[in-house]
Amino acid sequence: MTPTDYKKFGFFFNKVIRDYHGDISGEKKHVTDWDTGSADYDVKKLGLDELSMRVRVGRNLTGFNLPGAMDKDERIRFEKRMLPAFDQLIDKYGGKVHSLTPTFGDEEVNPNLISSEEYKKLVDEHVMFKDMAVDPYLNSAGISNDWPFGRGCWQSSDKMRIIWFGEEDQLRIMCLKKGSNLLEVFTNLNEMLKTVEGIDGIEFAMDENYGYVTSCPSNLGTGMRASVHVKIPKLTADGTDTKAKAVCKPLGLSVRGTGGEHTPIGADGTVDISPSARLFIKESEIIEKLYEGIEKLMAIENPTGVVNNIADKLSELSVACLSPSTSMAEKSPRSLNLAPSPVLAITAAEVSDESK
Repeated sequence: MTPTDYKKFGFFFNKVIRDYHGDISGEKKHVTDWDTGSADYDVKKLGLDELSMRVRVGRNLTGFNLPGAMDKDERIRFEKRMLPAFDQLIDKYGGKVHSLTPTFGDEEVNPNLISSEEYKKLVDEHVMFKDMAVDPYLNSAGISNDWPFGRGCWQSSDKMRIIWFGEEDQLRIMCLKKGSNLLEVFTNLNEMLKTVEGIDGIEFAMDENYGYVTSCPSNLGTGMRASVHVKIPKLTADGTDTKAKAVCKPLGLSVRGTGGEHTPIGADGTVDISPSARLFIKESEIIEKLYEGIEKLMAIENPTGVVNNIADKLSELSVACLSPSTSMAEKSPRSLNLAPSPVLAITAAEVSDESK
């Protein structure tokens, strides 16, 4: 695919995308807006200590195929195209480029090539992505082809800013930090994006209806995933995230393991949570929903009151969410009048008992 194929093949993509992202009107257009005004999203107000916070976006450049359609030469050409941009980022934020590309071809040496030991260390530190060649989904889409050519990352000196290149999207741009103020990583990312796109020759691919173009239609729009690691030992007392997912779904939150998708939760009950929405939602609304989601989730984990009939509400929600005949809009928490309903202020014991 190319970045313009969502429009070119709109007769197919439009209905699929709008149904998945809950646009029953069929007329929404994505709006980009990072303005959070005077909002204060410090989780210390919720009684929490510092959390592992991360906000990332997927971006692709105009003039290149999306990763699934790239061949080895184009992957190398893309990496070389990004080198001047990385030089400017290094001037501003320090750091270095870590590349997996064995050679640029024609006996051209890759000055940023790292060893297999260095790569493993970066993966273990969650700085670099894992070997894509072992992922069956990326394989089937052609995204992992030509591994490891055109793959690598840049990391700033303070370790808070990272850009992956050659993964599912051409670029995964992220900011991370252990802290309590969600706006710190959110604002840092916005600043870095402006720096990257302000570099001569860098233009992020966009669609007039779907916002920023990504390889996966589920990430269209903001391309953003804003997440934190939180401890919920009561909801994960059985050693799994099953109850956590049941509770988080009506809150509009996704739950993952601490190492990312398809990884286990922490032994202490730590999970990764993030708002599920990507398209037809503003960036500022995503970070707001993350804060509100944390607040509601912690009220469930550590309740101050008991509400009856929670089993009926969760059952109603589960049936609606799992039914194949239910539209995306009908699956939303808003349509079920669950968030921010006080019915979610339940005790961990109720969740445990009703889930047996």
